[in-house]
Amino acid sequence: MAKAKTLFACSECGHETAKWYGKCPSCGAWNSMYEVEAAPVAAKAAAGTALPSSLPVPISEIDVSGEDIRTSTGIGELDRVLGGGTVLGSLVLVGGEPGIGKSTLLLQICSALCAQGKVLYVSGEESQRQLKLRAQRLGVNNNNLYVHAETRLDTVLSTAEKLSPSFMIVDSIQTVYRTEVASAPGSSTQIRECTMSLMQYAKSMNVTVFIVGHVTKEGTLAGPKILEHMVDCVLYFEGDRHASYRIIRAVKNRFGSTDEIGVFEMGSHGLMEVPNPSQALLEGRPKDVPGSCISCVMEGSRPILAEIQALVSETSYGNPRRTADGFDYNRAVLLLAVLEKRAGLMFGGCDTYLNVTGGLHLAEPAADLPAVLALASSMRNWPLPENLAAFGEVGLTGELRSVMGTAQRLVEIRRLGFSACICPRRSCLNVPVPEGLHVIPVDTVRDAIDMVLGPERGR
Repeated sequence: MAKAKTLFACSECGHETAKWYGKCPSCGAWNSMYEVEAAPVAAKAAAGTALPSSLPVPISEIDVSGEDIRTSTGIGELDRVLGGGTVLGSLVLVGGEPGIGKSTLLLQICSALCAQGKVLYVSGEESQRQLKLRAQRLGVNNNNLYVHAETRLDTVLSTAEKLSPSFMIVDSIQTVYRTEVASAPGSSTQIRECTMSLMQYAKSMNVTVFIVGHVTKEGTLAGPKILEHMVDCVLYFEGDRHASYRIIRAVKNRFGSTDEIGVFEMGSHGLMEVPNPSQALLEGRPKDVPGSCISCVMEGSRPILAEIQALVSETSYGNPRRTADGFDYNRAVLLLAVLEKRAGLMFGGCDTYLNVTGGLHLAEPAADLPAVLALASSMRNWPLPENLAAFGEVGLTGELRSVMGTAQRLVEIRRLGFSACICPRRSCLNVPVPEGLHVIPVDTVRDAIDMVLGPERGR
């Protein structure tokens, strides 16, 4: 019997080499190479012959008229993130931390998908009985929903060809494996080969396939980075699994925008849509407390109000601590430097903590100004006006730069009962102001702080 050949594969990009490297020659990642056993050449050749091949067709002869390309999932928030619903023959990857609600969401959408055709739910982590108990709790019961507890992908595809489902859910991609690939389930090689087979099946049979992916402790999808390039859509669940609110975001979408988010609330009967996320995120907001400011950010076409909290206290150590949760850490350090240099607020001897409530992660530059105001409010120990909201990008010279979507932001701010808004002067030029809202245009960070806090207030 011939000795099995050993290769080394990169956990980030899937690149394979005959010898070990400390740095991947392909993607440059350090300490990402691990040992795998190469599959026989005959097995690799057989792995790609399971599905029928298609002949090349001129693009002018491809007919898509009258074809229902998109299908609603029955959950409006998920349809918004997907760009209007699932696309025929697409491959969707859903990732998130354990217990965040990935399997719950996919089982919930089966009720609406079963009205469009058969749904095959492949469970590699739960038995059929366990899945049935969870479906009863969620109120999912339809004869078009078929449950298959199997981890061998060859058996799964054979069953799918006999059943001819319109939708297929694989939970999870780390548990399924191909018998022709000589590596353990969950390895980068197995994940890549299984995803490639599922992609070929989805495209050739026009079946929409959802696959669940685990995440690493760093919060990224486990397996090779090429996994995200192979699929059509990558959805991430965000939020603390111990809290009630969940946020689903599309980081890749070939058929829609990647800026939209969906907000859900986890309850006893599964995930429930939150049609008004701004109001939900502002519930329990403290009154008359320093270090709190309301920010208005754009998530796709939707303006969302979120609370940014800051805490500044004298440090007990030689080096002050800097912590940011829901806000980019490097951006927070940059804003602290701007405040010291341009506004005269010295944070060198203070611990600084920045937090976005509700589990939301603010990546838009428009969150700079409310973060600055929250930091200044905590530093001077003086609360901001309760009816005030803010948005605007902060430059390194302390100037406030304009942002897009000013009109939508102002309407949302006024709709939720706020009567004052501070924003960059250039953003509010020739923009209609809702009745009852007082807009405060400012040019610099120092002007913004002095306008709402005053130069002599607090410390």
